[in-house]
Amino acid sequence: MRLGKKEELEIRDSLAAMNLFRIKQQLPMVLSVMRHLEDETLKIRHVRDVTRAIENFHFAFTAVASQRSSGGISFMYASNARNLYSAKGRNMWRDLERSCAELKLPFRRPDPFPQNSLLAARVALAALDQPWGEDFCRALFCAQFAEGRRIDDAAAVGDVLARLKIEPQPVLAAAQSDAIKARLRAQTEEAQRLGVFGAPIFTTADGELFWGNDRLEPALRWAKTAAECR
Repeated sequence: MRLGKKEELEIRDSLAAMNLFRIKQQLPMVLSVMRHLEDETLKIRHVRDVTRAIENFHFAFTAVASQRSSGGISFMYASNARNLYSAKGRNMWRDLERSCAELKLPFRRPDPFPQNSLLAARVALAALDQPWGEDFCRALFCAQFAEGRRIDDAAAVGDVLARLKIEPQPVLAAAQSDAIKARLRAQTEEAQRLGVFGAPIFTTADGELFWGNDRLEPALRWAKTAAECR
């Protein structure tokens, strides 16, 4: 697709400014918009307007006000990116229903979706320091995707812990500690460095990235072949 030179340069300037501000929260939205441009379902002037609006917002919020996101901005961008792909999203949900039926797994679409997963991520990180941590992660996924529970609700997360016979309050308190918050930020930054954008994602020793439950076997084959070639 040929782009108008003026609009293309304006989009590139906005993307360069976002990079200069060292912000990451807007990436899902920007990628979604650029894919629509490539698919010719958005006009270049609309893409220019979106990228310019994001640039202007972060110039005021990040560069001028020196504010840091508490997680709500990332959530907003991710939600809007998903809304842009509503048709694709409907197919993905249906595909998930079919996959669960084939594997004889219960499935209930969470409502609303997406949900703010910050609390759940912090609790999971604290839980993984314990022998029951992986059991908690599986139970939390079941609570959201098999029972339709809200993982942004402390009571629901506490109920998952209680079902595992774990006292909820000490774990919930630990999840709010500065140490856990710092570890989660560090792990998020490492995921961004690796290019992680969804789950499940598998990375190999040579830096290849595979996304999706159906990509596990190809990832293993790739890793095995790469190891044999060394």
